Formats: sequence, C-alpha cells, structure tokens
Amino acid sequence: MKKIKPLIVLGSLLIALTLIIPAVLVLPFSGEHRASGKLGEDIIKNTGSPAKETQAAVSAADPAVEVAVFRSAKSKIENVPLEDYLVGVVAAEMPVEFKEEALKAQALTARTYIVKRLLTKDTLGAPKGSQVTDTPIHQAYKSDDQLKKDWGAKYDEKRKKILDAVRATSGQVLTYKGEVITATFFSASNGYTENSEDYWSGTYPYLRSVSSPWDKSSPKFNFQKVLSIKDIETKLGVKIGSGGTIGKVVEKTTGKRVGKVDFNGKVLTGKEIREKLDLRSSDFAWERKGDNIVITTKGFGHGVGMSQYGANGMAEEGADYKKIVKHYYQGVEITSAETMLATLTARK
Repeated sequence: MKKIKPLIVLGSLLIALTLIIPAVLVLPFSGEHRASGKLGEDIIKNTGSPAKETQAAVSAADPAVEVAVFRSAKSKIENVPLEDYLVGVVAAEMPVEFKEEALKAQALTARTYIVKRLLTKDTLGAPKGSQVTDTPIHQAYKSDDQLKKDWGAKYDEKRKKILDAVRATSGQVLTYKGEVITATFFSASNGYTENSEDYWSGTYPYLRSVSSPWDKSSPKFNFQKVLSIKDIETKLGVKIGSGGTIGKVVEKTTGKRVGKVDFNGKVLTGKEIREKLDLRSSDFAWERKGDNIVITTKGFGHGVGMSQYGANGMAEEGADYKKIVKHYYQGVEITSAETMLATLTARK
C-alpha cells in the first residue's frame, strides 16, 4: 500500500494541472485583449450556425464596454455591448448590399463616433441616463429582433456579412494627431464633400472638402421637390416677389454647395434654407413654375465627412476600407482603441 500512495499523489497532481493550466492560458485573452486577437476569429469559424457566430463575436470583442441606447419607439434605455451595437448601427446606416470594404469603412467610422462620445462623456441630444439615441441624430441603430423582421429568411446571411465587417475592424478607431476624430458621415455627395466650417461652426483639419465622383451614379444624386411660393416665403421669412429671380446666390462653399442667398437684403445660409425647407442637400437650384417653385438638389445629407455611396463606389473600384477612410478623413491614422476601451471599463 505504501508504494501505491506516491502514484495516487502523482495522479492527483496531474489532474490538478490539467484543470489549472487551461484557465491560466485563457486569462490573457479576456476583456479588451480579445478585441483584435485571433482567438475570437477561431471560435467563430468553429461554431455551427450564424446565430452562434453573433454571440461568439460579441463575447470575443469588448464585453465589458456597453452603450446605453435610448430606444425611441419604446422610450426606454437598453444597455448594448459595444460590438453588438456596431452591428446594429452598420445594418441601420448602410445598405447590406454594399461591398464588404464599404461596410468595413462604415463599421470603423461608427466605432470611432461612439468611442469618442463615450470618452468625452458627451450625451448631447440623448435623454438622461442614455449615451445615444437610435436615430440619425446620433447614429441609427436596429436591434437584432428588428433585423430579423426586416430580413426574414435572409437574416443569417445578411447578419453574417455585417458581423464580418465589424469584426474585420475590431478594436480600431480613427485618430488625428493622437486624438479620436469626430467621424461624421452622410448618404451621398454632390460630387464633393464639404469643409466642416462651411456647414458647422467648427473647423476640423481632417474634415476637408474632397472629390467624390462615385456618387454621381447613386440613386440619391438628383432629386426634385415642389413647394408653393407662399409656403417658401412663410418657412424662410422672406418675400420672393413676382420676378423671375428667387433670391441671389452670393456665396458658394468649397464643396460647391450654396453658401449664402440674398433675398432683397435678408441673407440666409444654404444650411438654413436646406433645414427650413427640408431639402436633401444644400446644393440646390430652383425655378418658378406658376405659383410653385421646383427645387432640384444634388446629393443627400450635410456633406461633411464620409459619403456612404462614395465609399461603396471606391470599394467597387477595388479600394479597401483603409484607403476609403483616409480619402474622406484627411491626415488620419487607424489606431488601436485597446487602451481607450480599457479606460472606459475602468470607469465602471
């Protein structure tokens, strides 16, 4: 019996080691370390259904970071894991039929937007207790349940495409001289993007006007809207009169949009006119037709930052997501967000 005891002890040690060693090896991959690591990709490749892939990707990304999203339809706040939130944003903001590299560019800009907001504790426009809404005021967002309803039988296929785009940019944000940028984006340009100060008050060195010729083939490039003269006068607070001239454009922006219009001494910016008349773009032209005015716009959105249709056009020509974002955001770098995300986690 005395000879057997060492064998029992040795066996016990071996069993203990088989339990302890795997646990120790897993520790370095927990939390933020898994955001850009290979471990999450391997787990996802080896799971069965796309539904399981979603859970694996979320758990393998940034499980400790959550986004408090105000769900406008329900008037309630939902805490959503960061990467899961990004899947919902990309799905809501960009057509899933777009090229993979365009979807990656959208995922990167969406992550940059929300990480900056979380870091600066910016809750402007969000109800108390939330960090963002699920509307385009911040970033449009759809939950998994909404996507299932929208996509029906193609849910698994479409979800996987967007999930892959988010995962491909996992842990990355856009920075300018070490600072996370304000990553604004919009639907389609008029052929050019805008300088930030031509639409908003702030000047950002990376939000410069660049050419975006790909948008010209977009279904959102041209649009017409008809309004009565009386309606326009009321909304703009001006008098148009009976002449053929409907205000005089006295200034154009660098992005070739309407900068300012003079209505017999009252000057309005292109942005003011766009917002008051609910136009798709501040690149507009108009002409009188009887008691109405026909307004033709080019592009869709404010025009500052990345054009979504432009991004897809670049992707169709073979550009990868890195080239896309560096075209629309001048002088930026793609940076690891690991330390930043760790900061957010430490605040909890």
